[in-house]
Amino acid sequence: AICSAVTILGVFLILLSIVREALPIFFTAEHPASANLGGFFGQSVWQPVSDNPRYSLLPLILGTAKITLIAMAVAVPIGVLAALFSAEFAPRWVGEIVKPFVELLAGIPSVVMGFFALIVLASIVQSLTGAVARLNALNAGLALGLAIIPVVYSVSEDALRAVPNNLREASLALGCNNWKTAVHAVLPAASSGIFASIVLGLGRAVGETMIVLMASGNAALVSWNPLETTRTMSATIAAEMGEVVVGGDHYRVLFLIGVILFGFTLVLNIIAGWYLGAMKRRLSGEV
Repeated sequence: AICSAVTILGVFLILLSIVREALPIFFTAEHPASANLGGFFGQSVWQPVSDNPRYSLLPLILGTAKITLIAMAVAVPIGVLAALFSAEFAPRWVGEIVKPFVELLAGIPSVVMGFFALIVLASIVQSLTGAVARLNALNAGLALGLAIIPVVYSVSEDALRAVPNNLREASLALGCNNWKTAVHAVLPAASSGIFASIVLGLGRAVGETMIVLMASGNAALVSWNPLETTRTMSATIAAEMGEVVVGGDHYRVLFLIGVILFGFTLVLNIIAGWYLGAMKRRLSGEV
């Protein structure tokens, strides 16, 4: 109980501190024409250092969404299918080798993964796509996807192995082969755990900083083109917080970005908790 209370208190204090720094932007802004809801979401230019600063969050939100979608499109299919193979089809000794190897990938520091994307992956992506910008959203998304695969794989594999064997035996007894049993019986039974792995991966993707900071090009552009440079919200905080004047508009807006990231993570966790609870009730036969 004490540990839970300390954890809740810590989260509350973090939220309180960033909200306290962000909230004055709506009341004491030096440039109220830009530092308001219309400026944040009604414009399309992030140009905080200027005689007429612009603080549009749309390029940052779009960049975050673009890289996150690419990363999840890479990590979810590979992670879930690899977990399904390891748990249902591979010999046990193969799984005992593959899982530690994949989880070792999760231990690689983000800065190392970002360096790999900056030096190696960016050149490969540019040569294959003909992109003008060497560092772009696709490059950052692929690198981020590689970093998320271990999260999706590990949690999904544990969820698949937790499915009772009598479910597999019942499916086989009805005449289903191993593939149909895995896809139509085991996979749905483990769906709550797989969903949890996707949520964890999504949270990691949205909050990741170093990989996207090093691999995306960091130009705040409003474009869905994955071959153009982009910038995320977390990378903006990391890149600009050391240069701002404490208490200024730019400073407050960076904390506002932090509040948005915190709120997104909170909503994501609430949705995940609701879904997992609904799945448990359905599997247990409750209405």
